[in-house]
Amino acid sequence: MRPLRYKLVITRNKMENNISFDLKIWRQAGPKEKGHFEKYHMDDIPTDTSFLEMLDILNEQLVEKGEEPVMFDHDCREGICGMCSLYVNGHPHGPATGATTCQLYMRRFHDGETITVEPWRSAAFPVIKDLMVDRNAFDKIQQAGGYVSFAAGGAPDANAIPISKQAADEAMNSATCIGCGACVAACKNGSAMLFVSAKVSQFALLPQGRVEAKRRAKAMVAKMDELGFGNCTNTGACAAECPKNIKLSNIARLNREFLCAKVSD
Repeated sequence: MRPLRYKLVITRNKMENNISFDLKIWRQAGPKEKGHFEKYHMDDIPTDTSFLEMLDILNEQLVEKGEEPVMFDHDCREGICGMCSLYVNGHPHGPATGATTCQLYMRRFHDGETITVEPWRSAAFPVIKDLMVDRNAFDKIQQAGGYVSFAAGGAPDANAIPISKQAADEAMNSATCIGCGACVAACKNGSAMLFVSAKVSQFALLPQGRVEAKRRAKAMVAKMDELGFGNCTNTGACAAECPKNIKLSNIARLNREFLCAKVSD
């Protein structure tokens, strides 16, 4: 009898941790189509379910009903790739700090709550369908100058080139940017300055990247402007919502790199 009582307690506790809520999801058939919100009710979702797993459950229910599933982007589901670009309750990636949507769990929400889910809102990120957007603009900025031009060869010794710990740490912190686009979605101007500054900083701080620093800064900023991203007005919303905590000071470094490059022309 003791094992049975233990099983009943576990089942009861599990049910107590389940929540029911409404989803208000943006539906849009294509980039040129007019979008709208649709409401869905979710019952008894365990709080240890991730947000994307919850959307998987919703899509299973929609498919069983013969309805069109909700399209959303995802890949690694480990907070590495930056694909899960969802705007949840007015925040890019949701209410969690320093986490992507795939690292968001339903314990962050309350029973009876209405959860609003939207795609990134930016002219440079057109909606493909529903919650999926085209972030190819970031790839084009990266292709414009986010690299170093030399033969890679074999991996050198770690101490072959003397680099201060502070510079190495700052470069590594900048390199943690996953290019998810949360900075653009959070910015009222739709600026990509935090993304561009992180990519410029990770090279500008290291001797390998200093050789092409001027060309890189001018090329990446020019491509950013060409693709329709807005101007930075230092509101700081990008850094506040960044899942990888990229620092706002990177934007100041980008401005310095860009101005120095322009002056030297």
